[in-house]
Amino acid sequence: MRKKIIAGNWKMNTTREQAEILGSEVVNMVADEVNSDALVVIAPPFVHLSLVGKHVLPHPNVYLGAQNCSQHEKGAYTGEISVEILQSVGVEYIILGHSERREHAGETNEVLAAKVDSVIAGEITPIFCCGESLEVREAGTEIDFVSKQLTESLFHLSAEDLKKVVIAYEPIWAIGTGKTASSQQAQDMHAALRAHLAGKYGQDVANEISILYGGSVKPANAEELFGQPDVDGGLVGGASLKSRDFVDIVKSMA
Repeated sequence: MRKKIIAGNWKMNTTREQAEILGSEVVNMVADEVNSDALVVIAPPFVHLSLVGKHVLPHPNVYLGAQNCSQHEKGAYTGEISVEILQSVGVEYIILGHSERREHAGETNEVLAAKVDSVIAGEITPIFCCGESLEVREAGTEIDFVSKQLTESLFHLSAEDLKKVVIAYEPIWAIGTGKTASSQQAQDMHAALRAHLAGKYGQDVANEISILYGGSVKPANAEELFGQPDVDGGLVGGASLKSRDFVDIVKSMA
């Protein structure tokens, strides 16, 4: 049975004090209010990982995540963070290939394939992001576009390694815009991606892969989105910066 996951991506937000308050609030509220088997991942900025980890790591159902990593093991890569460094502070999930990284840092499918390999080798779970722009969506080629992202970054993996990957579908046109794909649009894309995985690895393997939706997930739309058969949770941006909103989204998985 595939995992239900809600991951909060704080992006480049929160001071040290804000991060500690937010992290502790989320963990305490999850402990007090959430009665489900959904996994919660919190991905703060790198400099807050140890601070937030103090609250996250003791909780059995909340996990520490990172927003990115290098594909290199170590060395002269100023400003980069290796899987080993992240592992040493308790990180168990790493977000890879977010559309903002693809756009602003020029990350290619080839680079992301190498990052996926590094994360899996470090026994950390990659959350692999994929998604299309409004231009691609309006052209009607979104399924081919996103399927290619999976093919070029994931299809070199063995079936056993693929099952260690979490996929996050994020329609770029719905990130930070307030727009959200309809629940049916999300389901259609998630089903198409699962079918693409099945074409390469078989239906049994595809059925084990968690596919999250990322794109302006809010308490108001979370329950309907998560009610779709192929939507296994969410990668939450803005709403993860408000503990009440984020935990209400987590509770929508119950």
